[in-house]
Amino acid sequence: MIAVTSESLPGYQVTEALGVVRGSTIRAKHIGKDFMAALRNLVGGEVKEYTEMLIEARNESMNRMLAQAERLGADAVINVRFVTSQVMSGAAELLCYGTAVKTSKIS
Repeated sequence: MIAVTSESLPGYQVTEALGVVRGSTIRAKHIGKDFMAALRNLVGGEVKEYTEMLIEARNESMNRMLAQAERLGADAVINVRFVTSQVMSGAAELLCYGTAVKTSKIS
């Protein structure tokens, strides 16, 4: 399945919009990761524990969005966006959403 942040898909024509699809995950801080992040904050540099957590969260939310698009019979998802929000102290939701579409290849 193709997923793009643009409104169109080069080489393809959108033939049908199937609606908004989304996938999300909620991640909480981990005490061990918090401790390592605090130490790293003292000396500077990348906070790898949180980088890894965000990569996993983005992948999970995108996979859930693509699975929903697949169930609708979509060929692609356009206008893909990510947004995050705090849902409680120490936990945040990462939401991925876009428009599921059917396409045909332009000859």
